[in-house]
Amino acid sequence: MKITRLETFHIRPRWLFLKVHTDAGIVGWGEPVLEGRARTVETAVQELGRILIGEDPTRIEHLWQKCYRGGFYRGGPILTSALSGIEQALWDIKGKAAGLPVHDLLGGRVRDRIRLYGWLNIAGTGDYVSEVAKAVGNREFTAYKFVPVPACEPVETPRFIDEVVETVANLRKTLGNDIDMALDFHGRCTPAVAKQLCRALEPFRPMFIEEPVLPTNPRAMREIKESTTIPIAAGERLFTRWDFSDLLHSQSVSIIQPDLSHVGGIFEARKIAAMAEIHDIVIAPHCPLGPIALASCLQLDACTPNFLCQEHLTLGEGILKEPIQVEKGYALIPDKPGLGVEVDEEKLEKLVFDGIWETPQFARKDGSITEW
Repeated sequence: MKITRLETFHIRPRWLFLKVHTDAGIVGWGEPVLEGRARTVETAVQELGRILIGEDPTRIEHLWQKCYRGGFYRGGPILTSALSGIEQALWDIKGKAAGLPVHDLLGGRVRDRIRLYGWLNIAGTGDYVSEVAKAVGNREFTAYKFVPVPACEPVETPRFIDEVVETVANLRKTLGNDIDMALDFHGRCTPAVAKQLCRALEPFRPMFIEEPVLPTNPRAMREIKESTTIPIAAGERLFTRWDFSDLLHSQSVSIIQPDLSHVGGIFEARKIAAMAEIHDIVIAPHCPLGPIALASCLQLDACTPNFLCQEHLTLGEGILKEPIQVEKGYALIPDKPGLGVEVDEEKLEKLVFDGIWETPQFARKDGSITEW
């Protein structure tokens, strides 16, 4: 079996899908996207495609090394996102050829279902009850995440701290104590502000705080972790096991969040999870993307002992022939060959667009740009 063609599709709202064709008629799907840079990643996919055409798609590790090492320049968000989607598609092909789901090829499942957490968009609305009710629907998720921190100054006022605390307090009151809540700071805070917020938010017992500061500063992350009882999470903006190495060996976090469409793919994330396991660090894969990325995550989650919870934005309604099934907040593990899902290409045609999606811009009071 040989790779014959790599075909890409820009899909609303901001996704890039990849279809890898083979001469055996088996195709594999992946999601090689970087939010706001999908067209740049698409170019990288086609450039990598020139060295993949004619290769055996089942030699996944060999092709990964060829793409990653063979170009001299390694890593980074663009190249690794392109490689991630290609790698997902190769696993899809390998699983279909073997008649097995990917998790069986990676050692088999260690759990029977996969806990999901949902997203809440309540920051600044104050409408906690209706937003939670809308998100819960009939799926009964047992955990939710939201961003309680707006663009902030290097050192913040007491009023700012109080307003964030009030938002979290209101959400805890609405959710009750049987449902977990995770807080995403989006790397917007300096270490000084993050420490203040973490201490003030401890009474509401969040499941974790994500990116209290940028993950490229493991020392600051560790200082924050040591200053609070709230578990600290990070990793969506790190690429390959090399980027995760310092974060893990310094034990700067309690939870890592590799994004399988950015980090290098399914097997690279599995390697990172194994590195984390020896440090008693758990994994909660980042996935604010489409259903192919989610399907890749679920295959990883199924066979990874130190898994915590899975982020998602969509279950594939209107894209997959059979959307991912959820019962009482837990996803059923897709057990069909490959990634376990089938794209409905007729429906996909209606969602194709030019790929332009602008990353939101955030600014401080003085006009200087800060984290999205």
